[in-house]
Amino acid sequence: MMLTKAGEYAVRCMLYLATADMEEVVARRDISEAMDIPGPFLAKIAQELARAGLIQIVQGARGGYRLLKAPEDVTLLDVVEAVEGEIFLNECIFRPEGCGRSGFCGVHQVWQKAREGLRETLSVPLSELKDVADHSCRA
Repeated sequence: MMLTKAGEYAVRCMLYLATADMEEVVARRDISEAMDIPGPFLAKIAQELARAGLIQIVQGARGGYRLLKAPEDVTLLDVVEAVEGEIFLNECIFRPEGCGRSGFCGVHQVWQKAREGLRETLSVPLSELKDVADHSCRA
């Protein structure tokens, strides 16, 4: 599995927002420039993050984005899955009924264990990544 550009940009956007005060509306241009995300692509990603309930999009001259949840309540997994969809490493994990071997296939169990491990690893809250983001995002 490789994260798409959309997933990478979503993580960058959320890390940047995690460095701001929760009540602060951060201009799209600020995020775009600081995090090296093309503006139109950021707008598209923001729609997906908003649909997932992670950010609010504020329209108007003083518009932009703000977090809807505290950085400690949003995980890297939340961000990735908001843009990429739920993580599955193999079709047999996504649709076990579609694979006649799922009940006895040893590889199926390995895929499931790997999926669980990846989801656990990505369950780190943005607040734990915030210190790194403070230094790299808000220069």
